[in-house]
Amino acid sequence: MNTVTLGRTGIVSGKNAFGALPIQRISQDEAVRLLRMAYDGGITFYDTARGYTDSEVKLGEAFHGMRDRIHIATKSHAKTPEALRKDLETSLRNLCTDYVDIYQFHNPGELFRPGDGTGMYEAMEDFRREGKIRFISLSNHRPAVAREAILSGLYDTLQFPFSYLATDVDLELVRLAMENNVGFIAMKGLSGGLLSNAAACYAFMLQHENVLPIWGIQREAELLQFLSYQKNPPEMDEEMAALIAKDRAELCGDFCRACGYCMPCPAGIEINTCARIIPLLGRAPYRPYLSKKWQENMEKINDCLHCGKCMAHCPYGLNTPELLRTNYEFYQKFLAEHLDEAEK
Repeated sequence: MNTVTLGRTGIVSGKNAFGALPIQRISQDEAVRLLRMAYDGGITFYDTARGYTDSEVKLGEAFHGMRDRIHIATKSHAKTPEALRKDLETSLRNLCTDYVDIYQFHNPGELFRPGDGTGMYEAMEDFRREGKIRFISLSNHRPAVAREAILSGLYDTLQFPFSYLATDVDLELVRLAMENNVGFIAMKGLSGGLLSNAAACYAFMLQHENVLPIWGIQREAELLQFLSYQKNPPEMDEEMAALIAKDRAELCGDFCRACGYCMPCPAGIEINTCARIIPLLGRAPYRPYLSKKWQENMEKINDCLHCGKCMAHCPYGLNTPELLRTNYEFYQKFLAEHLDEAEK
C-alpha cells in the first residue's frame, strides 16, 4: 500500500483518506456502515468539520471505542477564541473523544499568528497544552494565505484544493510544504465533481509523495473504487496522461471550484452550481439540468444584484457575475437545442 507521512506530525496514512463532508447527506445508519467499511478496507484518516452538520456525530458513533486506531481532523469557522473553544468542545462530544489529531482554522481570510491581537493562535496553543488537540493547522482556498502558513513555521499541516487541474501556484505549494516539513492534505481531488475519472485522479496523486488526498465519499460504490486502488494502483500511462491533458485544456483557468464560499446569494442564485453549468452539461448526465427546477435556477441569474458579495468571498478572485452570465447564455443555447428532451 502507498503511504503518506504528514510532515512533522509523523502521522502515516494510506494514500486514501476519507472526506466526511458528503456523509451529512445520508442517514446515520448508512453513514456508520460506510465509515466502518472504510476502516475495514484500510482507511485510517478521517476529515470532518464543525460546519458539516451531523458529520462529526456519525464519525463518533462509527468509531466509538476504537479512537486509538484512527486519526481525526476537524475544523472551526470561529472568529473569536471563546467561539473556537466552544466549537472544539462540541466537536469532542460529537466525536466521542477527548482529543483530535489535527484541529484546523476553517478557511480564514487571514493567517492567525501569536501576538496578532486576535488571541486565536494562542487559543490553539492552549488546547494543545490541555491535550485536546495534537497539531495546529488550517484549511484554506487562498494561495497567499496557504503560502504564508507553510512558511510561517506555525502550522503543522495545510489542507488545500489539489487535483490534476492544479496550477503552477498549487504545485509550488506542494513543493514548499515538502521543503518545510508541513503535511499537505488535498481536498477536492475530483475538482468539485468536474473530474469523473477517479483512476486518473488517483494516479496523479501518486506522483506527489507528500500529498494525502481526502476523497469525499457518500456511496459504497465510490468507496470500493478507491479501496481497489490501494491494492491495484492505476498507472500514469500514455492514455491516462492524454486524458488529463485534454481535461486540463478544457477546464483549467477561470472556472468555479464549487467551494461554496460565495454562498448564500442575496438574490437566491445557486452560484456554486450555476456558475459551472457549462462543464457540468458537457461532462455529467445533462438531462437533470434541463428540468423545470433547473431552468428556474438558471433564470435567477437575471436577478443578480451586482452587490459584489460573491466576488469578495471568492478565494480564486473570479468575476462571479460575469461567469454566471456566460454560463446562463450557454445554458439558454443548450436548452434550445435540447428542448424536446427538456419537455419529456
